Amino acid sequence: MRDRRVKILVEGAMMVAITYVLHLFKIYQAPYGGSVTLGSMVPLLLFAFRHGPGAGVLAGAAYGFLDYFVEPYFVHPVQLILDYPLAYGLLGLAGFFRSNIYLGSAVGILGRLLSHFISGVVFFAQYAEGNVYLYSLVYNAQYLVPELIIAIVVIRFALRRVLEVKI
Repeated sequence: MRDRRVKILVEGAMMVAITYVLHLFKIYQAPYGGSVTLGSMVPLLLFAFRHGPGAGVLAGAAYGFLDYFVEPYFVHPVQLILDYPLAYGLLGLAGFFRSNIYLGSAVGILGRLLSHFISGVVFFAQYAEGNVYLYSLVYNAQYLVPELIIAIVVIRFALRRVLEVKI
């Protein structure tokens, strides 16, 4: 039992590292944060599918902290939590939907969108010209919807092999 938990921990750390490397390959960089990458969320989603939502949330939150430490930006401690560990941790919700990778990927990434949306409404309203809710939704969706599409395409081809790997 202990040996299995260590293997899961090591695999989670590897997925966090792979996520970070993929995050470096940006297709599009939004002006105030956020980007479209070459599937950087895929390792965290796959980890959640393999090991469930608990492990997935923890790995996502760990990546969120790493992302903050590498590129720190915050205006308030609650915003830091919303945009980093919580947003990426919510990717772990995909683990609830192992039988439907499309739904699981969508739920995980939409969870991340929700966290960034709330942060945008509460802490970045000054950038909105008009409706702050619409602004935050459109701003965050402009990079997370393409990320969702990329993740689904990559996972579609990778998932069968990844889930077969025994640890």
